[in-house]
Amino acid sequence: MNPLINDHLRETRNTLVKEIELLSDRQLNDKPDLKSWSIAQICHHLALVEESSVKAIAWGLNQEDSKQTERKNVHLIVDRTKKMTAPKIVEPAEDLFTVQQIIEMLNDSRKKLTTFLDTIEDKSILAEKSVKHPALGELPLDQWVEQIYLHEQRHIVQILEIKMCFEVEH
Repeated sequence: MNPLINDHLRETRNTLVKEIELLSDRQLNDKPDLKSWSIAQICHHLALVEESSVKAIAWGLNQEDSKQTERKNVHLIVDRTKKMTAPKIVEPAEDLFTVQQIIEMLNDSRKKLTTFLDTIEDKSILAEKSVKHPALGELPLDQWVEQIYLHEQRHIVQILEIKMCFEVEH
């Protein structure tokens, strides 16, 4: 894998964990309003997206007819002015979570991603095959990996906005 993408994955995840690790479980699970997700749900969604991305990449690698497609501007995913609806498969649970559960969930999904990527001997194949992404359309597999940390960055901004609401309330 591109070392820069590995760095971005690591740095973004470290930023995410720093933003949530000192929250109380109540802060983690409080919703800013009835239509919004809690920070716990955002993190659950991120873990689900990471796991489903691994499945999509694996599926794309196994497709004989998967072909190279044009590269997309995956950085568009960071733009929070563009509202996106999460596909059902990556919608978070309504459950209450502890901070520790969420961190373990994030660690588990990242371990699945890195373990999977380590099994790919020739990483260049990731640029040669593609799979349809729910928000971005047909996407090269290496850009599926890239969108994981960009998507996380998008939601870190959302988490910061929610944390600002806590500060205003108290």
